[in-house]
Amino acid sequence: MTNSPHSLPETPEHVELQHMCHSGAAQRALDYYLKEEMSTPDVEGALFAIKPGVSQEEALVHASDLLRSAAATAYESACRHQGNQRDLAFSVVYLIDMAKAMVERSLQTPEAQANA
Repeated sequence: MTNSPHSLPETPEHVELQHMCHSGAAQRALDYYLKEEMSTPDVEGALFAIKPGVSQEEALVHASDLLRSAAATAYESACRHQGNQRDLAFSVVYLIDMAKAMVERSLQTPEAQANA
């Protein structure tokens, strides 16, 4: 039995794997699990970037505002639907409200958290 000098055609799985090897998400995942020091995020490829120097409190206040807007949008969507679509939209409102409560809790002082 002899080996063919010609390479075999690439399978779709192999092609997909080759494309994933060059993706930013795959690189970050590999960095997270395999490297002690993680690679720096690709800021140029980001849809938006957070201004350097933003405090944790400022970021959480902004996140709370974004969640409030998302909840209002989901609520309006829920009111315009019926049946399962309405239930799904209201479940999104509920999930957003839970996330917003967690963000707001993290903004409270330690003393206020102890009393809550």
